[in-house]
Amino acid sequence: MIRLAVIGYGYWGPNLVRNFYNTPDCKITLVVDSREERLQLVKKAFPAINISTQINDALTDKDIDAVVIATPVFTHFGLAKTALQNGKHVLIEKPMTRTVKEAEELIELAQKHNKLLMIDHTFLYTGAVQYIRKLIESGDIGKTNYFDSTRINLGLFQPDINVLWDLAPHDISVLKYIHNEKPFSVNATGVSHTNNKIENIAYMTINYQSGFMAHFSCSWSSPVKIRSVLIGGDKKMILYNDIEPTEKIKIYDTGYSVKSNEDKQKILVDYRTGDVFIPKLDTREALAHMANDFIQSIIKSTSPVSNYELGIDIVKILEAADNSLKENGKEIKL
Repeated sequence: MIRLAVIGYGYWGPNLVRNFYNTPDCKITLVVDSREERLQLVKKAFPAINISTQINDALTDKDIDAVVIATPVFTHFGLAKTALQNGKHVLIEKPMTRTVKEAEELIELAQKHNKLLMIDHTFLYTGAVQYIRKLIESGDIGKTNYFDSTRINLGLFQPDINVLWDLAPHDISVLKYIHNEKPFSVNATGVSHTNNKIENIAYMTINYQSGFMAHFSCSWSSPVKIRSVLIGGDKKMILYNDIEPTEKIKIYDTGYSVKSNEDKQKILVDYRTGDVFIPKLDTREALAHMANDFIQSIIKSTSPVSNYELGIDIVKILEAADNSLKENGKEIKL
């Protein structure tokens, strides 16, 4: 039985507590939050779970095997470092850390103390993303040519990170999970409408030497909420719409072919439009799969789906995007 403490009971914390509470081989013994009113919500929903306003109660208690960190990004490194140094397994909310250097130090500590370090990229555990990965691996859509993500809404303006750090990790994790080619470089542009130099609208392109490209549109300033990804193959194309309650994936038997032409200045394109297929997906809550993966990876000493290699790769991309933003979209090599 893995004894668990959850640090942070804000926006995401309640979802984590609810799912870990129902996860086999796991017992939540403590929830920590600096706000007493949040802790009272824990007691109301889960009377058997202990509560505390003192973070050290979770980090240093020898009876706690693992900690889940659901706090602002700037706190991730310090909390995770202390937890690992005290011999605890660690699950961190995305993104892993603020810098690549911090991520590297946490990985080194996890290896030194032989403890699991995992990042909560929940979308990897959705039925939709699992299906997309299998579909691409089967070769059914052919060679993948592009990944085009839009994640926008009238959202919460973060005080410490820009919109790319807040929203893009979801879709970067999906990209990395379904397309294992190493990216070559990053370009990013954005704008801040709040005079604090924290971009609330941003666009990022990840470039690959093969010609594959990935584009991300992120915004906290949209009047509508859109959560969609287009994946183009040379045989078929995929639309992943996470807002759709049931038909999250549509596979279009649609494409084009380019014919050779004696005139190099002209191209001849044949377009093909076929059927649309909507698959049935696993509808179990993704967070339940993630929680179970964390616990079973500890017990079995295996690597989770959302491992620290993925976590640091995403931080590398975001750090490069920051550098590109500062230089007006300059290409930053990874």
